[in-house]
Amino acid sequence: MTRSVRIENRPSRRQLLATAGLGALTLGALLASQPAAAADAAWPTKPIRLIVPYPPGGSSDIIARAISVQLGTALKQTVIVDNRPGASGNMGADFVAKANDGHTLLLCDVGALAIAPSVYTKLGFDPSKDLRGVTMLAYSPHMLVVHPSVQANNLQELVALSKTKELNFAVTALGSAPHLAAVAVQQATGAKWTYIPYKGGSQSVADTIAGQTDLTMNGMLATLPHVQSGKLKVLALSKGTRMPLVANVPTLAEQGMKGFESGTWQGVLMPVGTPPAVIAKVNTVLTGIIRSPEVRERLVSQGAEVRTMSPAEFSSFFETERKRWAEVVVKGNVKLD
Repeated sequence: MTRSVRIENRPSRRQLLATAGLGALTLGALLASQPAAAADAAWPTKPIRLIVPYPPGGSSDIIARAISVQLGTALKQTVIVDNRPGASGNMGADFVAKANDGHTLLLCDVGALAIAPSVYTKLGFDPSKDLRGVTMLAYSPHMLVVHPSVQANNLQELVALSKTKELNFAVTALGSAPHLAAVAVQQATGAKWTYIPYKGGSQSVADTIAGQTDLTMNGMLATLPHVQSGKLKVLALSKGTRMPLVANVPTLAEQGMKGFESGTWQGVLMPVGTPPAVIAKVNTVLTGIIRSPEVRERLVSQGAEVRTMSPAEFSSFFETERKRWAEVVVKGNVKLD
């Protein structure tokens, strides 16, 4: 009688222990990740501070206040708009870069933030390393405006006037996007003027209206109302093509600066340690708010265009702007302490 024999590949004791250990590790990792995932899903758990690193009344402040109520409603938390001006916006940006409460956002001129590392020899943070882009919100081209008493009606006349009369240029902040745009105009045209620094666009515009300074460049969103009221005279728009809202205003490109475009890009950033899930959540919410008919129509009527981006697109844009303006900084020898 032949006895059948069944051969079984049974794991050794060592293999059993190893497998058990691996399973324990996998289970442990899964359990450890659950609280973090749950925390991200539950975010926010307390009021949110939306830092605007400029004084009230500028483009960033206007947008922050236009979206804050809807942002609070969507996230079911109070949103506090906190103006922290200083050092051309770098003081407020530095505050957010070092925030560790997980509930602090920065809404600023992204172009100015990209310029800062090239202009400032002493900067307490690195925007590329310490902050993460959430989304872009809006773009507002710069308007080149003068006090109505200035005897110039276009760029060519302004350049000619600057060579015969001392002109004071109210710059929104040294090292800001409007400042470097004005430097680019000087480089291209040979214009001459003296920069008078301010802490933000609202103050530079106010002094130009008052006749304390002769001209300024500032975001259209915060400047157009004063042009429409006749308190300022606009000479040019720093956009590739004319805008229907101000169809009679020629661009700088039309007036000899071929291909030139500049403006204020308002966007939102958070500290580098913010979980990706939170970044994605805020991106989705803000994109929905800024694209809503109510907010979009309000901004468009004041000269701003809604421009949204994914976090990855935001990062790519930021690096492109950083390199672009670094060239202007080097050519114009613009350095600040």
